[in-house]
Order: sequence, then C-alpha cells, then structure tokens
Amino acid sequence: MNHVIHTSIVNFIWGIADDVLRDIYVRGKYRDVILPMTVIRRLDVLLEPSKEKVLGMKRKLDQAGIANQHAALCQTAGEAFYNVSPFTLRDLKNRARQQQLKVDFEAYLDGFSPNVQEILGKFKFRDQIPTLIEADILGHLIEKFLDGRINLSPKPVLDVDGNELLPALDNHSMGTIFEELIRRFNEENNEEAGEHFTPRDVVKLMADLIFLPVADDIESGTYLVYDGACGTGGMLTVAEERLAELAANHGKDVSIHLYGQEVQPETYAISKADLLLKGEGGGADNIKYGSTLSKDAFPSQEFDFMLSNPPYGKSWKTDLEHLGGKSDIKDPRFVTQHGDDPEFTMITRSSDGQLMFLVNKLAKMKHSTRLGSRIAQVHNGSSLFTGDAGQGESNIRRWIIENDWLEAIIALPENMFYNTGIATYIWVLSNRKSALRQGQVQLIDASELCTALRKNLGSKNCELSAEHIAEITELFLECKESDISKIFPNQAFGYWKVSVDRPLRLAVDLSPARLERFERVCAKAKEESLVSLALRMAKTLGAGPYLDFNAFMQAVEADAAEHDIKLIAKRKKLLQTELCDTNETAAPVLKKIHKAGKVFPDPVHGLFEAKVNGKPCVVEYEPDTALRDSEQVPLLEEGGIEAFFRREVLPYTPDAWIDPTKTQVGYEISFTRHFYKPAPMRSLGEIRAELLELQQEGEGLLEEIVGHEA
Repeated sequence: MNHVIHTSIVNFIWGIADDVLRDIYVRGKYRDVILPMTVIRRLDVLLEPSKEKVLGMKRKLDQAGIANQHAALCQTAGEAFYNVSPFTLRDLKNRARQQQLKVDFEAYLDGFSPNVQEILGKFKFRDQIPTLIEADILGHLIEKFLDGRINLSPKPVLDVDGNELLPALDNHSMGTIFEELIRRFNEENNEEAGEHFTPRDVVKLMADLIFLPVADDIESGTYLVYDGACGTGGMLTVAEERLAELAANHGKDVSIHLYGQEVQPETYAISKADLLLKGEGGGADNIKYGSTLSKDAFPSQEFDFMLSNPPYGKSWKTDLEHLGGKSDIKDPRFVTQHGDDPEFTMITRSSDGQLMFLVNKLAKMKHSTRLGSRIAQVHNGSSLFTGDAGQGESNIRRWIIENDWLEAIIALPENMFYNTGIATYIWVLSNRKSALRQGQVQLIDASELCTALRKNLGSKNCELSAEHIAEITELFLECKESDISKIFPNQAFGYWKVSVDRPLRLAVDLSPARLERFERVCAKAKEESLVSLALRMAKTLGAGPYLDFNAFMQAVEADAAEHDIKLIAKRKKLLQTELCDTNETAAPVLKKIHKAGKVFPDPVHGLFEAKVNGKPCVVEYEPDTALRDSEQVPLLEEGGIEAFFRREVLPYTPDAWIDPTKTQVGYEISFTRHFYKPAPMRSLGEIRAELLELQQEGEGLLEEIVGHEA
C-alpha cells in the first residue's frame, strides 16, 4: 500500500475521535474507544465473507452436542478467531433505539471467540458502552467505522464496472496502520508513553545490534524472538521485519515466531490485537499476560533472539513477595550456581527490577545451537554501577561478565525516550561471542550522535537518523577502538572489596563515678559479684585510665579465681562494655596468641610479632568495628590484594590488616571514567590578555570616579 493511502486511513480513524468523542471524553481517553473499535472493525470485515457458514457450523456443532468447538469454527471462518453472534457491524448500523443498539452490540461482542474476548476484556471496552449509549454516540461511532471513504477489508472496493475504488488492505498494512495509531495516541499521552512504547529509532538500532553480527550465518529454518516486557509489541514487530529482511537478502527461508509477556492489561491487549490484525493468530497466542518476574509464562522455553525495554527505577516489591521474599527465593532464574557458590543470588533491590528482566532472558538462552542466543536490552545508568560487591546488582554483572556474555554497552543520547530525559544504555549480550570479542567488552559512547526533533515529544527531543544507526552499528561490528569506542578485558570491570580492620584499643576506667554506674548495671543484670571484683581492681590498679586491657584482664582473672568467680563470656563482656572506652593510645586488645615458629607473622592478614609475658609470639588482635573500613582493589592490580595493601594501606596505618573471610568480588562499569573529556585549559597568553583587559577597565573606572569627584 502506498504511503498516501496509508496516511489517509490513519488520519480518517484519528479524526473519528474528534468527530465523535469530543466533549464526551478527554483527549487522553480517546484511545480507550478508538483502538478497540479499530480492532473490532478489522475483525468484522475479515469475518463478513464466512459469516453464514460460521453460523451454520455453530448450529451443527450445537445439535451434535460438541462442546469443544473452537478449532472447527476457526477453520470455517478461515481465521484464528470467529464471531457466532447473528450480527455484523453493518447489521447494527441502523438501530434507531439506543437501548436496542446496546443489547445487540453487547450480543455482537459476546459472539467473538475467546481470544478476542480476552483482548476486549483487557481493553475494558465493555466499560465504555454505558458512556457511549448515554451520550447517544454509539451508532454514530459504528457508522464512522463503516464509512465508504476507507476500506479496512483485505479485498478491494470496486464500482459496478469492476474498477477499483479503494485498494485492499492486507494484514501487514493493517498492522502498520494500527501501530501508527498506537504511536499517535502514545504521543498524546507522553507521561505514559515511555512505560510501554520504545521509539522506533532505538528499536531499529537494537534489532541491527542483535541480527547483523550473525546475518551471514542465518540459515533457513525457525527462529524464536522474545520480549519479556513487550508493551504494545512494537519491538517484536520491528525485530521480525528486520530478521525477515536479512534472511531474504541472504536467500534464506525463515519462519519467525514471536513470544512476549506484558503486565499492563491495555498494552497487552494492543500487542495481542496487533498480531491478530496481521493475520498471525498463532503468534497472538504466544503473547501472554502477567508479570514476567513472578509469573513467567515461558519457564522452560529458550529463544534465539531476545530484546526488551523493561521498566527501570520501578519497584518490583510485589513480585518479590510473590516469589517468597528476598531470603526465600528459590527460582532457578535468580538463584544459581556460580564459581564456588552453590546458591549465588542475583536479587536486586526491590525498588528497581530492570536487571531482573535481563537475568530472566539469560536463563532462556539456547546453549546447544550454533548461533546460541543474542540479547539487546535498554537500561538506565544505575544498572552499570548500583549495588556493592556481593549484592544483587553487582552479582548480576559479575555473573554476566565472568561467563563472557557481555559484548557491548552503547550509551544513547539523553532525551531519547518519551517519559524520561535521563541517560540510557543498550546492553548487547551473546553466549556465542566471536573470537574477536572473547574475553572483552566494548563500550560505545553514542551520546552525541543524534538529530534534534522539530517538535519535542514529551521528554524526547532528539532521534537517531538512519546514518547514526549505521555509524553505531559499524563501530559495533568492527569492534575497534576510536574516540567513542573503547575495548576492555573483562577483568577491567571487576574488583575485590576487602575489609580492612584495625585493633581494638581499650582504656579501663575505674573512677568512682564509673564504678557507681557499673554497680547499677550489675544490680540490674544480677551480677553483684562483679562489683566487689571491680572495687578490688580499683584499689590495686588505681582509678585509671589504665591503658593495657590485656594486663587488666589477667589481673581480673587471677582475682576471680581467688574469689571463686566464674568469668563466663557474659561477665567478661560486661566488664569490657561498662568499664572501658576506646583510646587510640591504649595497647591493642589481644584475641589470640600463637607460638612463634609454629605460626609466622603476616601483617597483611592480621598476624603480628609481639611479646607476651616477655616471650616472643605471634598475636591476633580484636578488631575495632568502629574503625573497620573497606578498599576496592582492581582485579587487574599487579600483585593482587597484598601488593595493593602493602603500597596503599600499611604505610599509613601499620596496625591494619585484611580479614580474608570478608573479601568479596564486585563488578561495575563507569562510562564517565572511560570517556571523560576535561575542558581544555586556557593558554597563558589568553589568561594574560584577559588580566590586561581587566586592568585597563579598572584603571578607566578609577579615572572616571576620581574625575567625577574633582
């Protein structure tokens, strides 16, 4: 169909809203009527030729007592859907009485097959009927969709002599018209559009990123394409068209099956209806309703190509609760085995679930095919760096990069989407990296590659031209470095997070005021025997502060043994917490003593040379949790953690050590660090010229003031 006719049909349907719905609906609600009515009219014209046959088949099936009638009725209708009511829209056109029209129209809707019923239900179209009847516009609305100036039929409109008045509208063209209506309504509702509609320029780039690297390897056969946050289905549609085009260019015959899941009822209905309008009834059945995270519709399915723009910065707390809560999730998509951890958890903060959608896709990769699986997904910047080592977001990045699945991340220009101006990124992943890419990740900064729109569409004020898409794709395919393309080894994004401890240093306070408070605490804890012990210590050692807690405890233990007091752990803790304060000049508190020669000093890991009771030994100190710190050591650090620690920590805090049991691996990706371009400094000549200019201005001002006073 040529562009002029296509546009005229879109404009006509678009105009129905203003002609019929104005003053009854606000503009943002026009689509609640126009989109389902467009679907209904298209289905209606497809079913008109077989109407009587379907009704006849329905009677036969009923008479035969056959309950499961769906397949037979679809076969008779010649479509993946049918309508067994006695009406077509033309039959309803001339109903004079509104109440009769209401009854017959509802009967007409009830006659559709279950798959259409689901679409109408998710559109909540029946909820609009009372408003349409009350405003006396339902008949006018039906009449508009039957207008002879547009043809939504797959057959041309001919005059009495057989000449074509209006061309036929094939399924593909109908789908394109429906998509254009969706796009226009989304632009009218810019606040909501970005939640379920990805700009076509971004989708085209994503499709090229996942298909072009394997275009020469595509064979004739079946390919499955999946979007776990499919919205209105536009991303799947563009992907299907691009894959079919590339296959045709290579002389291959491919069968493409689309799969998607969507949690928003209306956008789900639009996606499913779009496939029905394109004649892809089987494909429509592969669009599922519900939350991908908590109610995965394809738990055992694997896909060749996957692409999505999932919600980011949006809570998935409800899904998390449905999965059992963060500590009890057992879903194998999100808790797996990695490295030496049999329960490697990839559960992100409940406030943002975008990376969970990516993990869901990675769990659906094909591992036994030649091409494996390729993935493209949109993220905001938080997916690059949010989450500390060991937390869900970092673990996801670690899992991806250590499995060598991440091919590239492309930074898009700001203000590319309808409902947000923030920076966005396309992640490209594959489990069949080419030899050129293995062990590496490519970062492409395409943030300056865009063309300004003549008119803003919500937050979207720019777009990617065909030339920009080609330029980005070429950078990706070549996998070479440039000003805006950098290539890094996988380990460049990883680091060890090490826990740095320092010894606990305690000073003992046996002053009268402290002992008085200690007595009150002991009375409450029913540990009065400790009070007399503390008083004896004060008499022996003095009020303090006493700067050697280890010697103090030796004296306490001797006194306790003499007075038959058992120093259980609770009592020792009471003495420490109630009679001691941290003091940086005090001796370190001993935790463990080892014989010299059996255990050797290792200050990096907290084994220090010391003398206890005059004997050389190796000691461990109690850590002061208030002084505990952490350091990030790059995985590519020469000499590893120990070399970093000896160079960067010990010279400044010689009593510090690392607790190796707390060391964790983390991953983060910083575009800013790798592509930061500092503003060029001005030359000395420029600075000198500016100073001279300011000096001359100052002298002129002074002369003016002095002259004025004179």
